[in-house]
Amino acid sequence: MTSLPPAVVFILGAVLLPLLPRRFRSAGYLLFPLIAFIILLRLDVGTNLTLSFLDQELVPLRVDRLSLAFGYVFVIIAFLGGVYGFHLKTSLEQAAALLYAGSSLGVIFAGDLLTLFVFWEIMAVSSVCLIWARGTQQSSRAGMRYLIVHLFGGSVLLAGILLHLVQTGSILFGHFGGGVASYLILIGFALNAAVPPLHAWLADAYPEGTVTGSVFLSAFTTKAAVYALARGFAGFEPLIWAGTIMAIYGVVFAVLENDIRRLLAYHIISQVGYMVAAVGIGTEMAINGATAHAFAHILYKALLFMGAGTVLYATGKSKLTELGGLARAMPLTLALYMVGAFSISGFPLFSGFVSKSMVVYAAESSHMGAVVLLLSLASVGTFLHTGLKLPYFTWFGTDRSLKPVSIPLGMYLGMGLTAGLCVAIGVYPALLYNILPFTVSYQPYTAPHVIETMQLLVFTGIGFWMLVGKLGGEATISLDTDWFYRRPAGLIYSIFVVSLSRFFAAVESIMTRFTRFVVERSVNPAGYFIEAVRSLPYVLSKRKSPDPVRRPKAFNADQYSFGIMVLVVMLFLAIVAIWSFLVTWH
Repeated sequence: MTSLPPAVVFILGAVLLPLLPRRFRSAGYLLFPLIAFIILLRLDVGTNLTLSFLDQELVPLRVDRLSLAFGYVFVIIAFLGGVYGFHLKTSLEQAAALLYAGSSLGVIFAGDLLTLFVFWEIMAVSSVCLIWARGTQQSSRAGMRYLIVHLFGGSVLLAGILLHLVQTGSILFGHFGGGVASYLILIGFALNAAVPPLHAWLADAYPEGTVTGSVFLSAFTTKAAVYALARGFAGFEPLIWAGTIMAIYGVVFAVLENDIRRLLAYHIISQVGYMVAAVGIGTEMAINGATAHAFAHILYKALLFMGAGTVLYATGKSKLTELGGLARAMPLTLALYMVGAFSISGFPLFSGFVSKSMVVYAAESSHMGAVVLLLSLASVGTFLHTGLKLPYFTWFGTDRSLKPVSIPLGMYLGMGLTAGLCVAIGVYPALLYNILPFTVSYQPYTAPHVIETMQLLVFTGIGFWMLVGKLGGEATISLDTDWFYRRPAGLIYSIFVVSLSRFFAAVESIMTRFTRFVVERSVNPAGYFIEAVRSLPYVLSKRKSPDPVRRPKAFNADQYSFGIMVLVVMLFLAIVAIWSFLVTWH
């Protein structure tokens, strides 16, 4: 138990869960995260599990404080997502969620690049099932685009791993230097982290997942990539500006969104930007900040998606132009959603305040004034849209006379537990700080910092109420960088699918005719040879044969006596013997 990879528990659960009776399946799901969490608690820092494969050392389990911090929150959100989705009866979605969580843990605890790559690809395949499980045309198409993008990213990652192996002779996963191999690996990690311009898959696919599936999607892929960046590229300065641009970019595109889950998806990009920027700074404080913000973000973003998913479940609507007036019908959902909204906005006494402050402080300590300013600006935009615009136009605003259906108790319980963790971390930051990779001496609750934060948030709120009439959702479609591969999709499909299919069909037809020709003539070669010789003069002289071409009968051994067949066999053996003698004699 002290050296069992937690991923094994989830993968085993994904295999066994569909075999359970339906009435026990949801409860059985919760058992596997609980077992994995017990295993995590028993893992000691420094524990390694090594295996030999093709003259290489595989490390499917490497335990240190960085991997443990991510491991804890991955298992916690897997459990909370199971509570939220306790009403589910589809084994595919539950098994996919377990496999997705397990493969993400496999990435976190992988000590070599081959193990990481295997789990990386399982993560892509299992997560797309949570999109396809919704069963709509939009989810089917979005899932296919999601899968293609991630398989491309996996191919780039594999190319980097193989080149790294050729250059160094090792596949151990550590900090990378420069070189082509490192940059290919970086691109593979950056794509999963949704670093622009490799980010559009996230806002395209996550809103199309199932109500429960999008909760899991918001937690694992991007944060596993943040971990990989922290492990392999801490201190790589271009990531500072990449992350800062992400923080602003996500907020700007969230302004344009009408779908509440797509708005939240763009804010994933923005919040992951804080983590990427912290990884780029690379100091102990910054890595602590990236880890803390990943931990807090997984919880509050899951809570936000739970709230939006509950609205979708109850009303069947997810667009701001179709929602409104739900405050009386769904007050508890609103209250729990606002805990997530205050957390992501960085309100004091909520989890986002204690994690986001660490990232900003790390930038301040490194004398990066522009980064501090832009990250603070992104925080203002986050509160404006996630904390004000979305809840106002969903629960208040124009009353659309919607009639929400009854909400399962598990959805409320999942939201309540997640909200409790967000508040607990905000009130008592040591819960989070004590599990971070490095010792934390930072104190977020200082009077200047709290006052400065509240000033930004209060004036943002005043600005919203002054401009509320112009901030409502609009039924428009926003174009992002996915335009560059969605626009030529028809041409690419025509060239690489339709044209290739026609080519292969033509080759298949030719080979079928050739095979039929050979088979027909193989049944009686001598007869066909005689017919060919008979018709040859007419072919050469271009004259028409007076007799129609006859098809020789198939060879039938029964028309010859047994003695003749024995004579033929003996004659063949005599020819072979004479040939062998002549070859040996020469």
